[in-house]
Amino acid sequence: MAFTFLKSLVQRFAGRPVDWDELEELLIRSDLGVPMTTRILDQLQASPDKLTAEKVVAVAREEIVKILPRDTHMLRPLPDRPKVILVVGVNGTGKTTSTAKLAHLLKRKGHSVMLAAADTFRAAAIEQLEIWAGRIGCDIVKGQYNADPAGVCHDAYRAAAARNIEFLICDTAGRLHNKANLMSELSKVCRAIGKSDSTAPHETLLVVDATTGGNALVQAREFKEATGLTGVIVTKLDGSGKGGCIISIQNELGLPTRFSGTGERLEDFEFFEARKFVEQMM
Repeated sequence: MAFTFLKSLVQRFAGRPVDWDELEELLIRSDLGVPMTTRILDQLQASPDKLTAEKVVAVAREEIVKILPRDTHMLRPLPDRPKVILVVGVNGTGKTTSTAKLAHLLKRKGHSVMLAAADTFRAAAIEQLEIWAGRIGCDIVKGQYNADPAGVCHDAYRAAAARNIEFLICDTAGRLHNKANLMSELSKVCRAIGKSDSTAPHETLLVVDATTGGNALVQAREFKEATGLTGVIVTKLDGSGKGGCIISIQNELGLPTRFSGTGERLEDFEFFEARKFVEQMM
């Protein structure tokens, strides 16, 4: 995992005293965010022990574990209707691939899954999801290019209900989080699904790229306001991303990371485990 800022911290202060200003800068640059950085520094300043790199690592780990969700292995089907999962995010985060990987994970656990190709704008998006569906072995509902995404999701729900499908995962078009008209379209998708089930979508998951740093927090804030997010999928943890963005998202917005993607293969996707994540920071 590329989230190695604690290792960098130890190397930075090896053989010399820890400088408070330098430490603060290092923590903020790791994408933890100002509130989380302040929380760690406050704990260190309140400690009577000598400030060492090892002490900083221990306190940072302890505070991060407190913030991150304890258990994200909770994605159970509903007893009498499809559970609808809406997957949202900006372009380039790996949203469609994450949709397919989530479907694969649920299939491996013995659940029936249907995909809705509600990204009707990006070139080849429908074909891409259709190929994934074939590899995974699950049904897919799709429309024509430039079709109404809300209509696709509405039709997909009716098809999933008719076939007693446990999970319906809707892949939506990537959109800029600061474009009001695109964000309002997501609200329309939610309303369309809600016509068949007033409690749906039951999960709305934001896909964030670990390499985008602090901008992921801005995205999460805007998408939460528009769609009522329930969690986060973090991708590209195998690359140069520090991963600190998911801590700031949890700390400042209360949005838990539910899944993590660490590679290109279908299998490179798993339920997020906080302690494993923190242990791999070194």
